[in-house]
Amino acid sequence: MTVEGVTKWFAEQLGYADDAEFSGIVGLLHDIDFEQYPNEHCIKAPEPLKKSGVSEVVIHGVCSHGCNLTVDVEPAHQMEKVLYAVDELTGLIGAAIRMRPSKSTSDFEVKSLKKKVKDKKIAAGCSRDVIKFGAQLLEWDLDKLFEQTIIAMRSCDDGVKSESETLNIEL
Repeated sequence: MTVEGVTKWFAEQLGYADDAEFSGIVGLLHDIDFEQYPNEHCIKAPEPLKKSGVSEVVIHGVCSHGCNLTVDVEPAHQMEKVLYAVDELTGLIGAAIRMRPSKSTSDFEVKSLKKKVKDKKIAAGCSRDVIKFGAQLLEWDLDKLFEQTIIAMRSCDDGVKSESETLNIEL
């Protein structure tokens, strides 16, 4: 749900407001195969999506965040590049804020994130190389990606918390 909110925020900020819902859907569905097939992530995703009648454009968006990892589906659209860049980063930020007293992005800053990125024990499963490559895809420096992603997460924190409580999911 965080990736959904973050991708919607970026769509609006980057001039793709008309596609914000589309970006959110891709963000929401991006890990559809991860739990069941972690070693074939983005390879298995098309199967359930096609069975559900999801469009090829959404499937491409979902699969593109596995580029150079498990698939050769290149992120073509700006919002696919955003998904690629923020997927691992939101996981890292999420892990970092769970260790803070506030458990919130509201008081989380880029300076703190930079320290957490260097500590390989924090969110060990989040690839720092993928985050760096995502920034390159967007032609942004890491500071810009970090700052914008923190702001994007702040924008959707309340909604994610509310939805999580409704669904009885522990964050």
